[in-house]
Amino acid sequence: MHDLVIRNGLVIDGTGAAGVRADIAIDGDRITAVGTVDGTATRTIDAEGRIVTPGFVDIHTHLDAAVAWDPAATSSCWHGVTSAIMGNCGVTFAPVKPGDADYLAKMMESVEDIPADSILSGLPWDWRTYGEYLASYERLPKGLNIGGLVGHCAVRYYVMGPRSLDEDPAIATTEDIAAMCDLVDEAMAAGAFGFSTSRTPEHRVPDGRKVPGTYAGTDELCAIADVLGRHARGVFEAAADAVRDGDPAYPVAHREIGWMEEVSRRSGRPVTFGLVQERDDPNGFRKLLELTAAANARGARIHPQSTARPIGVLFGIANRTPYDKCPSWRALRSLTVPDKLARLRDPLYRAQLIAEVDAAPPRLAPTDAFYLGPDHVRYQPDTSQTLAAHAIRRNCKPVEVFIDTALETDGAALWSYPFLNHETPAIVEMLTDPNVVMGLADAGAHVGQIMDTSQPTYFLTYWVREQQRWTLEEAIRKMTSETAALFGIAGRGVLAPGAFADVNVIDFDNLSLPAPEYVYDLPGGAGRYIQRSAGYDYTIVNGTVFMDHGSHTGALAGRMLRSTD
Repeated sequence: MHDLVIRNGLVIDGTGAAGVRADIAIDGDRITAVGTVDGTATRTIDAEGRIVTPGFVDIHTHLDAAVAWDPAATSSCWHGVTSAIMGNCGVTFAPVKPGDADYLAKMMESVEDIPADSILSGLPWDWRTYGEYLASYERLPKGLNIGGLVGHCAVRYYVMGPRSLDEDPAIATTEDIAAMCDLVDEAMAAGAFGFSTSRTPEHRVPDGRKVPGTYAGTDELCAIADVLGRHARGVFEAAADAVRDGDPAYPVAHREIGWMEEVSRRSGRPVTFGLVQERDDPNGFRKLLELTAAANARGARIHPQSTARPIGVLFGIANRTPYDKCPSWRALRSLTVPDKLARLRDPLYRAQLIAEVDAAPPRLAPTDAFYLGPDHVRYQPDTSQTLAAHAIRRNCKPVEVFIDTALETDGAALWSYPFLNHETPAIVEMLTDPNVVMGLADAGAHVGQIMDTSQPTYFLTYWVREQQRWTLEEAIRKMTSETAALFGIAGRGVLAPGAFADVNVIDFDNLSLPAPEYVYDLPGGAGRYIQRSAGYDYTIVNGTVFMDHGSHTGALAGRMLRSTD
C-alpha cells in the first residue's frame, strides 16, 4: 500500500534522459519507486497520455513579500513551480534593525514594484537577523518550497546606514566589511542559499540614489564571497552593471566579469547574473558570453541566467497605458475598470483622449507595442500584431485601436513592449550556451508592469511543442535538475527513488497560456498582474496534491528550504 501512485505516464525524470512510460510511487514526502509499481495506493492518478515531470525549480523570484499573504504563491503555482528562491538582486527584508523596516520596504518597492504599504502591513516583521527571518517564514503556511539569498542592500544598510549609498567604494572600512561578513556568515549558518547584490544603475532607492552595494569594491565582494567559500556552499548572485555598456571595447563588461571571476575562483563558489539582450546594444550579450567562457576556462564557475521569451512592459486600461502623461488619460488611473470603460464610451471624453495623444504622442512607438491575444498569448514579436498594424487594418489611429480593443474585451486587452530579449535568435543563442541557465522569471516582482512568472509554460508551448527547438527532456532538465544543482537544492528537480515528491502531471498536448489579467488582491487592495494556465492536471509538493487542474486543493505542504539540509 502506497500513499500515492501515478500510473501510465511518460516519465521525464529531469536528468535529460529519454522519457519512459512508467509508474511513480510516493510514500510520505518521498518518491519510493519509479518503474512498474505493484500493489495498491490510498490515491491513484491515471497519467495516461500525460507527461510526468519533476516540479520546476525557479531560481530567480521576488516572492519575499508574497509568501506571507499568498501561501499558494500565485501565479507560480499555475505554472508547475514547486520550489523557488527569493532574495535576488540584493534586496531582502533581513537583516533589519528596529525602525528600518520602512526603509527596506520602500527600497523593495522602488526596485521591484511591490507596494511598500502591502509589504509593511502584510509581513510579521518579527525578526532582526537573517536566521530569525527564515525561522519566521518557516512558521508561515506555504504551498511551495521556498529558499532565500541574503541581500547586499539589507546587509550594507544594517552595517553602514546612509553611508551605504555613498558612491565611493572606499567608504566601506575594514571594520564595515568585517561586520557585513559576520551578518552573511550568520545567514549562511542559518541556511541561506547564498548572497545577492545589485550593481545595475536601474535599481534605486526612493530618493533616486543607487541601492546599497552598487559601488562596492572588489575587496568587499570577495570578502563576502569568502564567507560562502568557508561554508563550502551557496551561490553569489548579481544584477550586474554590464548590459548597457555602449563602448565598443566593453570596459564595463570586462570589469564585471573580472570581479565575478575573482570572486568565483577565490571562493570556489558559483556566480550567476542576469543576461539579456538590450535594445541599445543588441550584440552586447555576446561579449558577456565570450568573457564568461574565457573566465570559466581559467577555473571560474560563472553561469549567466536568461529567459525563454522577451521581457515586456504590459499596457492596458486596467493599469498603465502608453498615454498616462496626458491629463485625461492620467485622470483614469484612479477609477475602477467599469468606470474607465464608461469614460471611453463617452464620445466627448473619447475625443478628448484622442486629441491629447495627437498633441503629445507617447514615447512608445506604435510599431513597438504588440497585442497579447486573450486565449493563448504569443510573446515573440510579430509585426502583424503591432498597434500600428492593427491601426492600418482598422483604418484608424493607434490610440483609437487601444481604446476600441479595451472596449471590445471589457478592459482585458493588453499590449506588450518587449524592451529586453526582443530578438528571437538572441534568446536561442543565450539558452543554448553551455554556461547559461534558465532564470529571470521574476515571480512576485514588477506587479503592475511585467508578468513573466509563466515562463515554464511558454517555454514548453512555444519552444518545445511549436518550434521543436528543444526536446521535452532537454527543456525539463533546464527547469529542474539544472537549476536545483546550481543552487545546491538537495533532493529536488529529479524523479528518482529517495527524492522529494515534487511532481507535475501535464497534459502537454493541451497546455496553453491565456493573457495576464489585472486583479486587486494585495494587502490594502493594491493591484497586480496574474497569469493562469491550462494543461497542468496536477502539481504535487512533498507528496501532497497541491494543484488540481488549475485549482488550489487547499493543501500547503511546502517547506522552508535551507542550504544546510
